[in-house]
Amino acid sequence: MSNVFSCTGTVGRDAEVRYLPSGQAVLNVSVANNVGFGDRQQTVWLRVVLWGKRAEGSLKDYLKKGQQVFVSGELTMSEYKANDGTMKTSLELNATILDLVGKRNDASAPAPMPSNSYNAPAPAANYAPSSYQNAPQPAQHYAPQPMANKPAESFNAPYDDDIPF
Repeated sequence: MSNVFSCTGTVGRDAEVRYLPSGQAVLNVSVANNVGFGDRQQTVWLRVVLWGKRAEGSLKDYLKKGQQVFVSGELTMSEYKANDGTMKTSLELNATILDLVGKRNDASAPAPMPSNSYNAPAPAANYAPSSYQNAPQPAQHYAPQPMANKPAESFNAPYDDDIPF
């Protein structure tokens, strides 16, 4: 039986990607989630883990300290012995979803990659016969056209003001 935990939080330190001996990538990032409100507000730290293909690529470059993220996945709790000999608990989220939320807080983070689909118009295919190829082409302007003011159409159906129940 699995559980799903989702929250929005703040990256506490830059993400790290490591590789297992099998070659599988593992991305680790600490996320702080504030719970409660007012005097009862406290911070819960999650160790968020992404596995495989989702851990590879440029995602780690955007997961910098201070970045807001939304995470969702299976939550597990583990206990470990700290260096001072005390028992500690750790919350780990095996993330199935990790989304960046809001603006980047770190100016050193890389600029977003440009999308080729909206940056430049696609070149038009030239279907004109060869004798017309040197003819001047009309300029294309895509200015918004004002909408004509049309009078409201009359609606001749009877108006029923009664409540239907």
